[in-house]
Amino acid sequence: QVQLVESGGGLVQTGGSLRLSCEASGGTFSTYGMGWFRQAPGKERMFVAAITPRGSNAWYSDSVKGRFTISRDNAKSTVSLEMNSLKPEDTAVYYCGGGWERFYHAPAEYDFWGSGTQVTVSS
Repeated sequence: QVQLVESGGGLVQTGGSLRLSCEASGGTFSTYGMGWFRQAPGKERMFVAAITPRGSNAWYSDSVKGRFTISRDNAKSTVSLEMNSLKPEDTAVYYCGGGWERFYHAPAEYDFWGSGTQVTVSS
């Protein structure tokens, strides 16, 4: 069974940057499509970014396109999310997920999740 552990969240001012990391253990990391989602209080878990198993393709939500970058290091079993030009509306718990095969934007497509890391952007 794959376990995911996120790190790198915190408090940052508007316009600042953070880098989230997600480390996997168990399974064969290089075969899994990976993604990041976020969930604000009282709202649904929303797609942020996804990346194919070998890292050849990546997709982003319109709200983060051009500001966030997803990447992975299969040798280290990690997937990262570089977040720049942060806005207060980016405040949420960020979750790393994996195992999607076709529909990277749908939480139900993911087989395993981390427990999340809080990102707070102050105005």
